[in-house]
Amino acid sequence: MYRNPAFVSILLLLFSFTIHAAAPQGHDDEDLVFDDTMLEEELVYPDWFKLSSGNLRDDLEEAKKAGKIGIITYFGQKRCAYCEQFIKTSLADEDIVNYLRRHYDVIAFDIWGIDDVIDTDGKEFSERELSLRYKTNFTPSLVFYDRDGTPVFRLRGYYPPYKFRAALQYAVEQFYKKEQFADYFARANPGEYFLLGGLNDREFFRKPPYNLEKLRNNGKPTAVFFEQGNCHACDLLHSGPLAREESIAEIEKMNAVQLNMWADTPVVTPKGRKTTAREWARSLNIFYTPSIVFFDPEGNEIIRIDSVTQFYRLFGVLEYVNQEGYKSVDNYQEWRLKQRKISQ
Repeated sequence: MYRNPAFVSILLLLFSFTIHAAAPQGHDDEDLVFDDTMLEEELVYPDWFKLSSGNLRDDLEEAKKAGKIGIITYFGQKRCAYCEQFIKTSLADEDIVNYLRRHYDVIAFDIWGIDDVIDTDGKEFSERELSLRYKTNFTPSLVFYDRDGTPVFRLRGYYPPYKFRAALQYAVEQFYKKEQFADYFARANPGEYFLLGGLNDREFFRKPPYNLEKLRNNGKPTAVFFEQGNCHACDLLHSGPLAREESIAEIEKMNAVQLNMWADTPVVTPKGRKTTAREWARSLNIFYTPSIVFFDPEGNEIIRIDSVTQFYRLFGVLEYVNQEGYKSVDNYQEWRLKQRKISQ
């Protein structure tokens, strides 16, 4: 029987991609540990990134004519260390890039940009306003649009290659239509992420029972750490950014609670709802560990860190919460920019 060599090559590539997406990769600290200070030189994007025509509907049509299933809007900053890490890791992986480019055009935006752009629903924004629309508190952020121009999935912040590879397949295969990414990823990695032991015990974590509604009585913000067993990224967070005195000093100003996102630990949320750690994590759409969700003294979510974080990003968010920066500006990035100007 005749087999088209090109067709066989594509099948082998997709098979290889699926295996990599389903199997947890080795713990590579180079993917998870890096200096997150501002870059000295402006970042250069891959040459296959596309500039928007100014109208995402036109960009989408161009992508569809080229056989793509949609577009991805990439929100970055010129001196963003997390953007650099994304480019150096995931976008340096040939399999990931080939798979990504086969299915999507990537349209690059600067979260501080002033150029006008029309979103797929016909509404006009500046690049900055569009980034705020999709709540890109952390860069790089990616918004996935389907063939109809509907935003169907978002990644906010930097994720290691194995996680980004899985996210790509989740979007391409349209699993978002029937399950959350956390469920998809856990299903693709049976047994690896359901271990209930091995959490990092820290003195600043409150002990059970976890009635977070009562904690509001002390007037402090609440930081909920969603972690899991066998979590190398969790270990690195605690041994790195959370081992520094500056971080600990800020955390101790809060109600800090640690939950295993797969456990049935009883929890009363800051708004008084009785649930379990597992169900609450699912309702919050937590799909990365460690994730930290911050609540104000009234029980409202302020911000969350649900991607890889190093010291400066973590410390900035801790200050933002403790200094109630969210009351003076609309978003974290704006507050950080003001803080930098004040310190200069």
